[in-house]
Amino acid sequence: MKKLRRTMLFMPGNNPGMLQNAGILGADSIILDLEDAVSITEKDSARLLVSEAIKNIDYSGVEVVVRVNPLDTEFGPKDIDVIARVKPEVLMIPKATEEQMKQVDEVLNKIEDEEGFEKGSIKLFALIETAFGLETVYDVIGASKRVQGVLLGGEDLTSDFGVKRTKKGDEILYARNRVATACRAMKVDAIDTPFTDTNDYKGLEEDTKKAKSLGMTGKSSINPRQIDTIHSVFAPMEEEIKYAVRVLQAKEEAEKEGKGVFALDGKMVDAPVINRAKTTYELAKMLNLL
Repeated sequence: MKKLRRTMLFMPGNNPGMLQNAGILGADSIILDLEDAVSITEKDSARLLVSEAIKNIDYSGVEVVVRVNPLDTEFGPKDIDVIARVKPEVLMIPKATEEQMKQVDEVLNKIEDEEGFEKGSIKLFALIETAFGLETVYDVIGASKRVQGVLLGGEDLTSDFGVKRTKKGDEILYARNRVATACRAMKVDAIDTPFTDTNDYKGLEEDTKKAKSLGMTGKSSINPRQIDTIHSVFAPMEEEIKYAVRVLQAKEEAEKEGKGVFALDGKMVDAPVINRAKTTYELAKMLNLL
């Protein structure tokens, strides 16, 4: 099974204390942020700080992602050149387009050659937060073999639409569907936009459940206190695990008897049910729920 990314936690790249402790907060991935969390006057110092953190801090198996500044600013190209040379696991590209992803891929090829890194070892995540990026998301994903997934940026996207961002989220329903569908088609992760009210745990749970029901594979967060709630939603329920085990056991028995199809609880079990059971079983094993 591919890498687990139920949660991707944004951490400001200009805060030494947060960078030091980011790996022990429980998120599957941490996003060291050089963009929105950092003021213009601190861009250069934050870049150096994140570079040193990647070189010197043991993040204990937590995936390290760095969100760089947009490529059409003076900071974006500098971020990529400096950060890529300390070999982060993933670079996140804001306001991503197909052209930009291809451009970054070429730059990374050059840096990996210069630094002696394995070709293709630095992966990419696309941040979709414009109408153009949303409508071309399939092409964005296909622009580079490095792309591991897409993160939907709801705040910037609704700003681009000129509409108000709400807790209910009706205004990003289409965006969630489009991103989730494209990611499933391309077999990469679809990460939902953060829920910005860090004190509303019920709202966070409902919003995460909605995202999951639409096909999102994980959710980004802006506060460590949100992690447990998100993880609980993306973990399979006990009943789901038990049913998955029964389906797989029944499948084995049917194969032994030479049966191509079989029934469980009076219902025929077909390939989609079996595939869903396999996914649930594998996830449960990864989360030590079996």
